[in-house]
Amino acid sequence: MSTDTIINKVQQSGLITIDLEDYFHAGEKVLFDIKHYLYEGIILKEKDFRAFLKEHNWEQYKDKNVAITCSVDAIIPTWAYMLLASKLQPYAHLVVFGTLKDLHAKIFSEAITHINATDFAQAKVVIKGCGKLEVPVSAYVELTNKLLPVVSSIMYGEPCSTVPVYKQLK
Repeated sequence: MSTDTIINKVQQSGLITIDLEDYFHAGEKVLFDIKHYLYEGIILKEKDFRAFLKEHNWEQYKDKNVAITCSVDAIIPTWAYMLLASKLQPYAHLVVFGTLKDLHAKIFSEAITHINATDFAQAKVVIKGCGKLEVPVSAYVELTNKLLPVVSSIMYGEPCSTVPVYKQLK
């Protein structure tokens, strides 16, 4: 046996890496701002708004992620947001109330619901910390909460350089 043999200790460690980006829905993110449908920029008129809802092309939101908001200080009844959601829901992948930042966090939250924690039973898990997308802290907390009951350990970072987060007591 040669002393020049390189041993991949990371590969031998049995670590399982979870990259939250792998679960992220990549559909376009759209901000639907009610301000464009206000009378004199301050109030929503039900009759006009319902006419808009009936005529609008909702298919343009197919498979998109949509945040509904009103970016101006206006009187918007709750039912208006509900009507928008009812029109968007058949087409959009995800509809939320809030900003694009809220939408981004919700997309990650939804993705985490699709992770089967039992797939990681007694595993040593590394939750990847760097990537192309900005992953909100809330997603890391949510994933940690989901995995804690089943994994033997959780680390954060990259398999070659991790920060220990949790280790199951034996």
